[in-house]
Amino acid sequence: MSKGIHVIKMPDIGEGIAEVEVVAWHVQPGDLVIEDQILADVMTDKATIEIPSSVTGKVLTLGGQAGVLMAVGAELIRIEVEGKGNVDPNAPAPVSVASEKMPVAVADPAPVTPEAKPVRSAAPVAVQPAGPESATPRGAARSAGEKPIASPALRRRAWDLGVELQFVRGSAPGGRIVQQDLDDYVTRGPVPPVSSAHRYPLRHDEDVLPVIGLRRRIAQKMQESKRRIPHFTYVEEIDMTELENLRSTLNNKWGKQRPRLTILPFLMRAMVLALRDFPQINARYDDDAGVVTRYGAVHIGVATQTDNGLIVPVVRHAEAMDLWTCAAQVSLQAEGARTGKASREDLTGSTITLTSLGTLGGIVSTPVINHPEVAIVGVNRMVQRPMIIHGAVVARMMMNLSSSFDHRVVDGMDAAKFIQTLRGYLECPATLFTE
Repeated sequence: MSKGIHVIKMPDIGEGIAEVEVVAWHVQPGDLVIEDQILADVMTDKATIEIPSSVTGKVLTLGGQAGVLMAVGAELIRIEVEGKGNVDPNAPAPVSVASEKMPVAVADPAPVTPEAKPVRSAAPVAVQPAGPESATPRGAARSAGEKPIASPALRRRAWDLGVELQFVRGSAPGGRIVQQDLDDYVTRGPVPPVSSAHRYPLRHDEDVLPVIGLRRRIAQKMQESKRRIPHFTYVEEIDMTELENLRSTLNNKWGKQRPRLTILPFLMRAMVLALRDFPQINARYDDDAGVVTRYGAVHIGVATQTDNGLIVPVVRHAEAMDLWTCAAQVSLQAEGARTGKASREDLTGSTITLTSLGTLGGIVSTPVINHPEVAIVGVNRMVQRPMIIHGAVVARMMMNLSSSFDHRVVDGMDAAKFIQTLRGYLECPATLFTE
């Protein structure tokens, strides 16, 4: 049977998206593929999407390297198939042109053929010194009290240069300092003494990593947030002792029948209640149109660290959830983010974000607002510290909240009052369930 060429084009992802980034190829020229096999991962501003094969055949060319931005409708891959195919086999493969946004570190994104394999970054190679002299400082270390040996002319020159010869190594016999030693010292600075028992190799290796895929999206998002939003950060410490006691009691009672509770569901419940009094914080600011939209629904983005970077899946309608429903949704969305299974809907639409570094949370941070939202609540590490209660020193579980606000929309006084309201709910957790 005759063979033909089948071209798969970059699909229209929707939502007005005109270009899509190729973040990973799962096949290479010469590979045999079957129908529905995943060919590539592509990324929009919203999510990563898998592109399957619609035919069975052999891969001929790829539309570009990982990291290239391709227009919707551009040729993604060519596959040799049994039969006629869907393009003229004599037609040349079009050259895929990368967007001007493509990082310079990414190789030329022209189609990749079996004869022209994609350029791949080589593993970093340690550059070895030219010889043993380049790795070992000349001369031996001068012992304490030992005077440097040098000619009067060299001593005079060192005096003029403001150099103490005591710290200049001598390379001539007997450790005598010559003009070249002084020149080296002036050029490169003092060489620290090297113990013959402990020599460490010099390293000159470099690892150049193109910023592509999710890392590039994160970088662009953070840059956009900091460029557009005047951040105002407010930090307050919270006594979490009573809440931790309640959390432990509830987990002991319901641990086998309900999802395990972390502090996040309690924080989310406190945010829902506090936002009733501060609707300007549960909002998004379209600064291009000059419009602030306040929301009754509380869609909380939960910043989640994954192997590929920070992703913010959304727990929708937290205002209608109890603690265990919140806990289940946080776990479900975080798992989807970490496994790459989160959909575009899972990653969009948040009205305020909650971020936590867990045990690595430190004592203070300056979280970056998730544009176009106007606030983010940051959770720092919880530690036991001595506190004075009614004149007595007692051990309490203390935690800081480091939260940032868009100062164009949220006044400093309102931001402080909002955090103090959160503090009131968290320090007296029974009030979380009385409204």
